[in-house]
Amino acid sequence: MAASAIKAKATKSVEPAETLIELCDLTVNFGRQAVLQNVSISIPRGQTLAIIGESGCGKTVLLKHIIGLLFPSSGHVEFDGQRIDSLNEKELTALRGRFGFLFQNAALFDSMTVADNIAFPLKEARNMGSQKISQVVSERLKQVGLPNTVLGKRPAQLSGGMRKRVGLARALVMSPEVLLYDEPTTGLDPIMSDVINELIMRTRDQNAVTSIVVTHDMKTAQKVADRVVMLYPLTRLKASESQIIFDGTPEEVMACKDKRVSQFVRGEAGERLLEMEQATG
Repeated sequence: MAASAIKAKATKSVEPAETLIELCDLTVNFGRQAVLQNVSISIPRGQTLAIIGESGCGKTVLLKHIIGLLFPSSGHVEFDGQRIDSLNEKELTALRGRFGFLFQNAALFDSMTVADNIAFPLKEARNMGSQKISQVVSERLKQVGLPNTVLGKRPAQLSGGMRKRVGLARALVMSPEVLLYDEPTTGLDPIMSDVINELIMRTRDQNAVTSIVVTHDMKTAQKVADRVVMLYPLTRLKASESQIIFDGTPEEVMACKDKRVSQFVRGEAGERLLEMEQATG
């Protein structure tokens, strides 16, 4: 290949990915308690974003605003060019059908079988015959690595890892464009945590979805994410400081020189124990 052709190939511009989700100056207060303040994040279609940070910094609250389960005190969320706060209830319901949500602890219905849990969104949203529903449920169960023998079981009869996988199967059953994961590996042993990580990656590759993963687990963030955003508790920030203290790749977050970031990703207490002792002293 000629040198000029090589140079042209190397310098060819890459079109930026289309923005699917836009958080614009999102501010959330619960009474007098401020949880999120002026948070702005653009999420391109097809990206896997990990949101990390200490407990109480607003990660799960942020997820609930993305899907329209909560609405901000100020600022707004846009999905696919539409402001979520401008939608009526019917439009919101249709929008939520484009999302799959794996809740903390899977949030399965205890009184329902595995089959009914996975089928629940289909029965609620679509005019589909029972035979077709059973087929889709079986396909999704296979996708998360579980046999049909668990279909008649109830959540209490399953291990924590199996419940998480059933929750993921339910999140996938509507073939969503976006998957939201809230602490997908919490409470699982290292092997099962990695099984969930592999399933997140496989799901992204097989379904071309946009994924947002809220996690404390840096192994999860490093393995599954294209991008990592770290939030910091407002109570520990100065008035002028951004709540987003890191936004970059998994490789960059591990090398970040900001002490607040490096201590979190390495699981080091640093000055936090002293701060906690002073706060309770």
